[in-house]
Amino acid sequence: MPDVFLNKKEELEKLNKSYVRMQKKYGAKELDPICNGGKIDNPDICFVFMNPTGRNLSSEKSWTGRKSPWLCTKNIWKLFNKVGLMDDDIYNEILSRKPKEWDYEFSDKVYKNVEDNNYFITNLGKCTQVDARALPDEVLGSYLKLLLKEIDIIKPKIIITFGNQVSSIILNKKISVSENRKTYYEKKIKGNTYKIFPVYYPVGNGIFNIDKSIEDIKWIIDNYL
Repeated sequence: MPDVFLNKKEELEKLNKSYVRMQKKYGAKELDPICNGGKIDNPDICFVFMNPTGRNLSSEKSWTGRKSPWLCTKNIWKLFNKVGLMDDDIYNEILSRKPKEWDYEFSDKVYKNVEDNNYFITNLGKCTQVDARALPDEVLGSYLKLLLKEIDIIKPKIIITFGNQVSSIILNKKISVSENRKTYYEKKIKGNTYKIFPVYYPVGNGIFNIDKSIEDIKWIIDNYL
């Protein structure tokens, strides 16, 4: 393995230890934080979601495999499949599995496909909650510095942020996704300038916006990658 990959992996693992400490303060005590996953060396896209919930069974302390976003769930993988970032065979296997049928091998298989398609998935807040409760800006904002370190480690070509709250905190300005479709903002992180595209949140309460998210992400890929 190239040294640069090992260094990035070690840096992310060190960063993830901070998320474990913060889980005790902001998350459910009986759950582990969900961190990140995918291509860690200059991916085409870094996708930033809000925060994980206990629906991701890898948040259980008994789970000793990878703890990456959206394991043991289905809806979000439709988006990645529809924008051409998840192979049909993997997506169909996800649809065929119940949450309890995910295992370590299949979870790694899913994220191998994420890596092969050259993107990285993370959350702004890594504090796992038992449900999909809304978190205040102060809690999500407490993770911003660590997220920026995460981005600086992987150095993606572009960043896609999901939802008004996440986009506003990362860009440090009030963002309404509906008024910023197919628009990017620039943000400098450790000397590098990144294009950040706010996109509709596509799951949970935002599931009715998933088609808009798919449309905009396809447009972003076609025009900026």
